[in-house]
Amino acid sequence: MKSKLIYLLTYAGMWLLALLPFRAIYVLSDGLAFLMQHVIHYRRKVVRTNLRNSFPEKSAEELKEIENKFYHYICDYMLEEVKTLQISFEELTRRMTYENKEEYLNMIDKYGGIVLLIPHYANFEWIIGMGAIMQPGDLPVQVYKPLHNPYLDEMFKRIRSRFGGYNVPKHSTAREMIKLRREHKRMAVGLITDQSPNRSEAHYWTTFLHQDTVFMDGAERIARMMGFPVFYCELIRQKRGHCRVIFDLITETPKQTADGEITECFARRLEQTIRRDPPYWFWSHKRWKLKREDVIQHG
Repeated sequence: MKSKLIYLLTYAGMWLLALLPFRAIYVLSDGLAFLMQHVIHYRRKVVRTNLRNSFPEKSAEELKEIENKFYHYICDYMLEEVKTLQISFEELTRRMTYENKEEYLNMIDKYGGIVLLIPHYANFEWIIGMGAIMQPGDLPVQVYKPLHNPYLDEMFKRIRSRFGGYNVPKHSTAREMIKLRREHKRMAVGLITDQSPNRSEAHYWTTFLHQDTVFMDGAERIARMMGFPVFYCELIRQKRGHCRVIFDLITETPKQTADGEITECFARRLEQTIRRDPPYWFWSHKRWKLKREDVIQHG
């Protein structure tokens, strides 16, 4: 009962907040950024450690500038996610523009689906609008990690399915992909691929931003199983509330790639994206909490 009440209050507050125009949303975001960075100190130690380790070549002034922009970005991101409750389809497609659409659509036609490797970067949540460029009946599939609170989980699933998105829990991905194929559904399967995996999922290690880093390799395993071409989602934040997406083909033939090859390509492409414009990645994540020696010790 308590969880349901929290859900109802949270949803009502978010719904009312989503009614605000974007100009008011960003005024609120500026105030929230100041509170998070200078008053609450939201994960400030994590942010600073991650930036310092990732960019040892940058001066203290440069790192401080990235930090300041990051806090403004993360608050924009959170409020833009809330705004998704009310934003119109036309407004979303005006704010998210997609390039390489022809290659993207041709691959869906040819193979029945594709896999999209998506980072926690820029306006990545608004990729849910990609159904606008797909053929009628084709599914934009979103693989997600369910929240512990079932009511909040239901709320975010509702947000992410507003524009035709098909939500698939992470633990059911393979089963759902096979089911959709048997139903002759064509799909674009989007997976957030830069999350820190659990110890049991820590399979692929590489050097990323000067640090020993483990990546989830589930996306490449799904691509191989389904025989779907793999694209990297290059996100370019043009200004507040506006983003450009470039679908960059990694491989058309995933079954011919070596183990870890697709995941390595993702890591290298993401590193390029972050170095191009550093503030717009999730620096507050404890991305490097898992150490290789801990995984080896615990088998």
